[in-house]
Amino acid sequence: MADTGARTGLQLRSMARKEGIVELSLVSVPTPEPKPEEVIVRIDASPINPSDQGLLFAGADMSTAKASGTAHNPVVTASASPAAQALMGKTVAILGGAMYSQYRCIKAVQCLVLPPGTTPAEGASCFVNPLTALGMVATMRAEGHKALVHTAAASNLGQMLNRICIKDSVGLVNIVRKPEHVDLLKKIGAAYVCNSELPTFMDDLTEALVATGATVAFDAIGGGRLAGQILTAMETAANKTAKEYSRYGSTTHKQVYIYGGLDRGPTEFNRTFGMAWGIGGWLLTPFLQKIGFEAAQKLRERVAAEIKTTFASTYTKEISLVEALRIEEIAAYGKQATGGKYLINPNKGLR
Repeated sequence: MADTGARTGLQLRSMARKEGIVELSLVSVPTPEPKPEEVIVRIDASPINPSDQGLLFAGADMSTAKASGTAHNPVVTASASPAAQALMGKTVAILGGAMYSQYRCIKAVQCLVLPPGTTPAEGASCFVNPLTALGMVATMRAEGHKALVHTAAASNLGQMLNRICIKDSVGLVNIVRKPEHVDLLKKIGAAYVCNSELPTFMDDLTEALVATGATVAFDAIGGGRLAGQILTAMETAANKTAKEYSRYGSTTHKQVYIYGGLDRGPTEFNRTFGMAWGIGGWLLTPFLQKIGFEAAQKLRERVAAEIKTTFASTYTKEISLVEALRIEEIAAYGKQATGGKYLINPNKGLR
């Protein structure tokens, strides 16, 4: 800790300019007056870590670095990396948070180049929903299941999952709550759609499970009885083909992954599905980390290639950042209703 009366101090700064140049310079910044619980510390040692260099150089090609300025006030500039320069003028999709803003600085490697002619609206939903749907199928295969169940299945994600499963010949059982959602999925080719509000739901679900052999489910609801009902129906379906009786239930492992929380209440089980079962959480980011960058990149490339078909999204309304804070709009998109997906365009009305 320093007892100093210094009013200013030097700070090393990195600035990425729109011309594709990264500029490193020293800036004199005021030393703040410490509050009662604060101290001023003179920095005599600070390491340069690889992670620090990533921020300091902002992905620039440092072999192009040039020095200018003076001996006491040096300035270093370098060109953007070839990977960054290759993205100039292209339409890309990015995943990095803080996306409700007009501009976002992000590493070139986090950009997914979209095919020519792709609109911003088409590219806006090309990460979370598509990769989640692909991740569900990949998880199903990795764990040895042959088909899967999906709840809240008429959503944008659910429609994508149907198109994936139809294209890849994967058995899929859809669970919805409204007749119009049954009709919507049937129109896009879904073979098995069960309405959980009907009195015949458990029989309909069991029949679909027998037909597909689905033993893993991805549940967007979370709370209530649905996850337990799915496990019960899976057990009933397994016992229909069982060759012998066991008081511990079938030996077929049944799995439900909760990946959403449309119902914030407790998850309720009535233990009628034997002992070979499991329930857990499933999230996209841990899944991508688990499979590694190369495998995840292949999934992203498939999304880009099929952005106008398999992974096409529809939106109810496009709103600006200002409109997103209007009470009436919040009331509309805050319902999280199927078929009520909103799109924020941060530059709407500002171009």
